[in-house]
Amino acid sequence: MNPTAPNHFASGQVTFLGAGPGDPGLLTLRAVEALASADVLIADPQVLDVVRVHARAQVDTPLQASADEASIPAGVPALRDTANLVMAAARAGKRVVRAVTGDPGLDGYVAEEMLACAAEGIAFEVVPGIAAAVGVPAYAGVPLRDAHGTDVRFIDARTADERCWTEVGASDATAVVSTSLDSVAAAAGELVSAGRKPDTPLTVTVAGTTTRQRTWTATLGSVAQVLKAAKVLPSADGGQPVIAVVGERSAAAQRERLSWFESKPLFGWRVLVPRTKEQAASLSDQLVSYGAVSHEVPTIAVEPPRTPQQMERAVKGLVTGRYEWIAFTSVNAVKAVREKFEEYGLDARAFAGIKVAAVGEQTAKALVAFGVKPDLVPSGEQSAAGLLEDWPPYDPVFDPIDRVFLPRADIATETLVAGLIELGWEVDDVTAYRTVRASPPPAETREAIKGGGFDAVLFTSSSTVRNLVGIAGKPHNVTVIACIGPATAKTAEEHGLRVDVMSPEPSVHKLAEALADFGAARRDAAIEAGDPVTRPSERRPGSRRRARS
Repeated sequence: MNPTAPNHFASGQVTFLGAGPGDPGLLTLRAVEALASADVLIADPQVLDVVRVHARAQVDTPLQASADEASIPAGVPALRDTANLVMAAARAGKRVVRAVTGDPGLDGYVAEEMLACAAEGIAFEVVPGIAAAVGVPAYAGVPLRDAHGTDVRFIDARTADERCWTEVGASDATAVVSTSLDSVAAAAGELVSAGRKPDTPLTVTVAGTTTRQRTWTATLGSVAQVLKAAKVLPSADGGQPVIAVVGERSAAAQRERLSWFESKPLFGWRVLVPRTKEQAASLSDQLVSYGAVSHEVPTIAVEPPRTPQQMERAVKGLVTGRYEWIAFTSVNAVKAVREKFEEYGLDARAFAGIKVAAVGEQTAKALVAFGVKPDLVPSGEQSAAGLLEDWPPYDPVFDPIDRVFLPRADIATETLVAGLIELGWEVDDVTAYRTVRASPPPAETREAIKGGGFDAVLFTSSSTVRNLVGIAGKPHNVTVIACIGPATAKTAEEHGLRVDVMSPEPSVHKLAEALADFGAARRDAAIEAGDPVTRPSERRPGSRRRARS
């Protein structure tokens, strides 16, 4: 056996993984696969939250370095604490993922860790990621090359020597400089001293690819004044990393046309959604597509009915063939029936011969997870009204049974029941679960609601208004209030809230769309007036930056 070959059986394996510059959506498919099989996850603090969601619940994420120097074999150089954690886990036979910001190939410390693995014969692989020096300019609307093929030079200002600055300063290459916010002006000065003209365009981007991203356009000679005028310097946050792009492609006129990310209608808005994460999944995805950060706060909790006998009789009726249809109007209704099935030792096979309806996509997904494919999902609006539009009338020739089982909440409206009766069906309207006011959210969330920390709140029913105010307090008057319909808006106004946005249809997705339209109009008005584009929360007293009135 070759003594220098990797000992795959005695040791674990290390995956050096690039987590990208910050946007969770930039993780590669291979990265997600590696994270899902990791025993140990060791990540840069900046990307820990990005990668941890794809790891198993049991994954070990050591936060403190506790390597035993005595355990390091002779001949292996002393390593940094992070590297020692990686090596110790690999020696124990673990599958280790070492996640770094950007791309591991551009991280000198990670190269040391790879060499240490090679020295000990520990198997490792590299999963490339999107480098910050490439991804951040793309999100800032600054292309690094054009059809003429201008050279691109990447500079790390922390390690660049005089020769590096001189070479870049004497050329017309696009320069991508990795530095810190308070060192940008110094880097610009180095390039001017090396021969670049002071009027050369420059962009500076902080927190790139995240919803905290901000980009300033200046020149090499004016960047210090621009950052001072924007009141971002001097600052206690001056040490945060930035990407600066120097060259004609970063000119302001060009960036105004190419800035696709920061120009999203709700860019950076914190939007409160009074639903659970499961209920708000598709809505949250839609808000993210508009550039917002969705924050879910449940306002109701679900409890069993006070008298379970009615539900028990209905479930037994499913088995004995009492019903032609069963209609699910929420994920909670699916959960309630599923729990009763499990209590009686039943499974999805009990639905054989029964037609199943779901009020919308989320409810349909819950049914599919139960092993049931719905026969009817509204083709239009996902609501009781939409379900009724597609529901067939009772036909005594084709329908041997005329009864529908409707498991639902104790506070549900009568719309569906009345509509089914009008279509000729008999309805067993059964309380499957009770809805009660949820527990208050954490103190930090309550303070953000009352103090104007959220930019908007989406109210999807009158009960969400009452319950949110009851458990967390009234939203601040700078917060944009968006309501799904007139009844919800009326309840909001009764609680002293100013309604800014009304959905044109009773649909949560139309409500989010209406909020995006409101945000876009607000942004356009600020630009037309020559004012800075700010979020509603930045107008509250004590906020760091206030919008000009």
